[in-house]
Amino acid sequence: MTNSTQPIPSFRVGMGYDVHKLVEGRDLYLGGIKIEHTLGLLGHSDADVLIHAICDALLGAANMRDIGYHFPDTGAAYKDIDSKILLQKTMQLLADNAWSVGNVDATICAEQPKLNPHIEKMKAVIAPLLSISEEDISIKATTTEKLGFTGRQEGISAYAVVLIEKKIVVGIFLDVQLAHFLVEHLPELVDILLFLGGYEQAVVMLLC
Repeated sequence: MTNSTQPIPSFRVGMGYDVHKLVEGRDLYLGGIKIEHTLGLLGHSDADVLIHAICDALLGAANMRDIGYHFPDTGAAYKDIDSKILLQKTMQLLADNAWSVGNVDATICAEQPKLNPHIEKMKAVIAPLLSISEEDISIKATTTEKLGFTGRQEGISAYAVVLIEKKIVVGIFLDVQLAHFLVEHLPELVDILLFLGGYEQAVVMLLC
């Protein structure tokens, strides 16, 4: 018997969203970096909405619930925790189930501060946490044209879409002598099958 194994990729897509309120007396963390601003985001952790959205997208793609389920805001262990640690823990959950990340596309919605100057640094911080290249991370920043809570500078939100991949190994077992016999006598087998059931039946039987 011979054993032939072939990894077959399985892909899934996940979407994540997070929002936190802007308040005085808090530092502002987005995309794993500290950004100078007069206001910061309120939350049990460091309230990094971008990383939280990515975590939710990853967990959703893997059908593993959400960030609040794994890292509840009632847990003392997560009080003021660096969200990069939450992302590392999320990646470990995926790795335990053989999932890896393909790419990330994310959008931050904020009226202030201006985030475009910080995007490349965010990508540089997040890429190694996801074990992917910076080329596989897209981070965009936008406003809501002064509409809604974002436009009133009451909060900041983020959206993220991710692609994850798992390699499933499929084994094919084939008797060598049987394989040689089938190849050698394939024309005769086709003639017999055609005689018994016609062309379509022959094709179906050979494929089976």
